[in-house]
Amino acid sequence: MNIVLYEPEIPANTGNIGRTCVVTGTRLHLIEPLGFSLAEKDLKRAGLDYWKDLDVTVYSDYQDFLNRNPGAKVYYASTKARHIYTEVAYEPDDYLMFGKESAGIPEEILVQHPNETVRIPMNPNLRSLNLSNSVAILLYEALRQQNFPGMQTEGELHRLHW
Repeated sequence: MNIVLYEPEIPANTGNIGRTCVVTGTRLHLIEPLGFSLAEKDLKRAGLDYWKDLDVTVYSDYQDFLNRNPGAKVYYASTKARHIYTEVAYEPDDYLMFGKESAGIPEEILVQHPNETVRIPMNPNLRSLNLSNSVAILLYEALRQQNFPGMQTEGELHRLHW
């Protein structure tokens, strides 16, 4: 799977998303401009010691992302979407794109992809969920549909036995 962050602004969100990507074997794609430096301590703190293991690619802009990923199947997460994220049959190489915290994905991009734009249902009187929570919700649904490939699905106790 692939997570794409379009112009993320908050380093702690990107750090949390990076950690989620590492533990799920997911690649992270960051589209500039970023609202922070990749060297920021908040980014590393949120990602803990996982950041060094992250498969991350940075793009100069949206067009650079498209040029370097020809034929990519992208789903665009937006509160403006008409389709619910659970209505999609996700495939292992799909890209899940999320917009910047203050504005989301630009509508100019969304209108070009009406059938690939998905939303998380929520209270209509509220603006949006936290970005890192939204990423986790969609990513884990996609991974669930694929039976959590390569992931440990059973836990082990440290001191006692099941």
